[in-house]
Amino acid sequence: MKKLLIGLLAAGALVSMTAAASDRHMSIRITNLTNALYFTPLLISAHNRHTHIFQAGTAASPSLQAMAEGGNIALLDTDLAALGARNIVNPAGGLLAPGASTTASLTTGKHNRYLSVVAMLLPTNDGFAGLDAIRIPKKKGTYTYYLNGYDAGTEANDEIINGGGAPGTPGIPADPGGNGGSGGSGVTGADHNTTVHIHRGIVGDTNAAGGPSDLDAVVHRWNNPVAKVVIMIGDDD
Repeated sequence: MKKLLIGLLAAGALVSMTAAASDRHMSIRITNLTNALYFTPLLISAHNRHTHIFQAGTAASPSLQAMAEGGNIALLDTDLAALGARNIVNPAGGLLAPGASTTASLTTGKHNRYLSVVAMLLPTNDGFAGLDAIRIPKKKGTYTYYLNGYDAGTEANDEIINGGGAPGTPGIPADPGGNGGSGGSGVTGADHNTTVHIHRGIVGDTNAAGGPSDLDAVVHRWNNPVAKVVIMIGDDD
């Protein structure tokens, strides 16, 4: 019995050491590269290889729709946590303004070797900045990625600011920068592509009190990429 107990303790210590050795420490810095778009609270997730927050060419999940249309990341956070992911929620403590950066630290687990990042783009109808399940580098160092703006394909890009944001409610929640107008008639009908796809950008107009759009064609227009992610990998445990 004594030998068995010692063997079990040794095996337990080995498992503990193996688990610790599989941890990877990293610092993640996210920068908003746009001129006048704001990022709603960011969600950063280290997860397994079978998990995707989104995939281009695939219909958005209800949880992704809630994030892309209204900035609600709570559902995605819950979904990912149930799968064993390690998440960082809202590292900027609110909106991330144009040109601003936020930094977060994350320790991965043995199976969480893939990284995803999402945040809604304001003011858009269902646009979001996204990083889809990249393999976290194994070697210590600094790695840079540029993120595209995606369209969730769940709502028409009418470009009307009306306080909307709940799934199924047309419109844009707000323009945090205060550059938006009012009285827009609507830019476009339903999306031709109802899956997640590269956002075609903002049309806008120059009429703050009418026209087709409540967005400013001079101020709000943007091209990809919309964000920069810098990952700094530290020593493994």
